[in-house]
Amino acid sequence: MPRRTATMLASTLMLIALLCAGVFIKVPYSEMSPGPTVNTLAEHGGEPVLQISGRKTYPTTGHLNMTTVRVTSADYNMNLVEAVYGWLAHDNKVVPHDTLYPDGKTEQQSTQENAEEFTQSQESAKVAALKELRIPVRSWVIVATVLKGSPAEGKLHAGDVIKAVDGTAVKAPGDVAKLVTRHKPGQDVVFTIVPAKEQTAAEKAQKTATRTQDVTINTEKSHDSGRQRAIVGISAGTDHTFPFSIDIKLADVGGPSAGLMFALGIVDKLTPGDLTGGKFVAGTGTIDDDGHVGPIGGVEMKTVGARSKGAQYFLTPKDNCAAAAKDAPEGLTLVRVNTLDDALNALQDIRAGKTADLPKCTTKG
Repeated sequence: MPRRTATMLASTLMLIALLCAGVFIKVPYSEMSPGPTVNTLAEHGGEPVLQISGRKTYPTTGHLNMTTVRVTSADYNMNLVEAVYGWLAHDNKVVPHDTLYPDGKTEQQSTQENAEEFTQSQESAKVAALKELRIPVRSWVIVATVLKGSPAEGKLHAGDVIKAVDGTAVKAPGDVAKLVTRHKPGQDVVFTIVPAKEQTAAEKAQKTATRTQDVTINTEKSHDSGRQRAIVGISAGTDHTFPFSIDIKLADVGGPSAGLMFALGIVDKLTPGDLTGGKFVAGTGTIDDDGHVGPIGGVEMKTVGARSKGAQYFLTPKDNCAAAAKDAPEGLTLVRVNTLDDALNALQDIRAGKTADLPKCTTKG
């Protein structure tokens, strides 16, 4: 056999062997890629994404699209070939597995956490939108979670309304921790609550229950390293009563990152005219009850997904701007927002064609 032919054959066989080895070598990485994007003003799966009843609504045009990211599952073992391909692919991103699933989190745990965050983002979007429109929303401090094995287990339950701690009225979730930590570990603290299990359906809907009871809990020392504060093992949250019905119908989506776009969609449907001027606007960002917009993960994937569907403008959380601007899709204007008001002002400029006035993202933020 000629030397040249032998060399080519050996090289080919070595390449095949390396590829085969790459298929069987598993690496601790996961992959992110652009996911579906859904217009909050339109229908999805045959029904409106935003369903409002008991209040006058107005026709809308254009797009206010929320965006998503696809990720490989927690139990998926990526091989070396897939990792290299993902690193080279422009629209995908390969990240360490622990970035998406820290502390050995399972697929079921991740799905549950994402579902809870998605539910909370919907509630905050509703509150922020109604506050923007100066529509009153009643708020209540509740027990959000109870830590298993904690002093509060069996005494407090998720959904209990917290009226007071040690006789001091509670007005915000942060008040609970402040009042508990006034104690030394081992001391008793008294919660005045309306038990969730004793509330009628009407009371749960309107939060009008007045039948309170006192629950005494012996505090324990926090497990935080170097800290000696008293805890009972709960996290406090906020529940709300809305003056009319707002339902967000969107299955198979998780996480908190659609909050901003849901809030904008609600504002659009409750006000005359339309926010987009018929333009295709997409975006992302968490939102809190006061309308502050927070950063999210996978912004580069979301801009790619939005542009591929035709988006012209992308509302980008301020803290995501630098990352998004490093490789922004051609034809997509990245608009920097830090609050719901920022987003509404940007949409006003978009409607008016004043694109030069838009606060655009740069690689510096």
